[in-house]
Amino acid sequence: MEKSVLAVDLGGTKILIGEVSLDGEVLGSKAYASTVVSQAQAFETIAASLSDYIKQVGLRREAAAIGIGVVGRVNTNEGIWLEIDPSRSQPIELAQKIGELFAMPCIVGNDVYCATLAEQKWGCGIYSDNFIYMNIGTGIAARCVVNGEPIIGRHFNAGEVGHHVVDCDSDIQCICGRKGCVELLASGLGMHNRIVALKPSYPDSAIVIPNEGRVGVEEIYAGYDHGDPLCIEVVDTALQAVAETIMNMVRFSDPDTIVLGGGVVSGSWFIDKLQPRLQSKTMRFVMNGVKKTVIDEAYIGLKGAAWLAMRTISKLEA
Repeated sequence: MEKSVLAVDLGGTKILIGEVSLDGEVLGSKAYASTVVSQAQAFETIAASLSDYIKQVGLRREAAAIGIGVVGRVNTNEGIWLEIDPSRSQPIELAQKIGELFAMPCIVGNDVYCATLAEQKWGCGIYSDNFIYMNIGTGIAARCVVNGEPIIGRHFNAGEVGHHVVDCDSDIQCICGRKGCVELLASGLGMHNRIVALKPSYPDSAIVIPNEGRVGVEEIYAGYDHGDPLCIEVVDTALQAVAETIMNMVRFSDPDTIVLGGGVVSGSWFIDKLQPRLQSKTMRFVMNGVKKTVIDEAYIGLKGAAWLAMRTISKLEA
């Protein structure tokens, strides 16, 4: 019987469970509601969602392993999810617990690391050994691939570029302790928060702040196109913040390709507006340019978690 991998992509508001073939085809998937309050709570959600998926959706092939992508620091070799963020650290042996529960090998990794592995396997990695994958969604993070190897770091914290300061004069406080971080200005949540904070100064703006949820980037972009001054202020700041971050990353890892993913860059709108802000002298060696991932963004994390499990199992069996 052909094999597959059960994959888990844990986000801030939902968890996606899917079955992925060994060649990267998503054979089935189902989304579940999720609130990442703690690692212990997230484990319960992952376990319950996997159980439901197996019972309600079912497996088309024999699952050889489980691959899980989660937010925060992860020691993949030991299978330990170390923390969600510095203020919520409850290390948990997630791979062992899930593996024992479902009686199969389990591998866990950071979500953006997993997406980068997918990009390396099925995206720009086909032609590049030196690239940066940058995810701009609810938050912002990236991973650098240098000479074919994703950089992880001594404390499994490499690539947290959301905490790169792009405005030294900013008074916007970040949870990392500094001010003016790109995540505060250019992530989906960051742009919503800037809209809320600046709205009193733009009484003529057509943007309406919802009682629940947040102002979506599509609405902010539409306002920008219609000349809404609040949207123009927020988006121009976000675009410049991302441009500065990309140009700094280019200086320290010397990539030939930059790939962007995440909800903020869905479609071509954001990247089209971003390109003129990237200075040619800085970007001269990025021969393949800045582009949106060609992998379906709904599944890039899922496919990456699956590939993490596949390649780890292959190494152990070699």
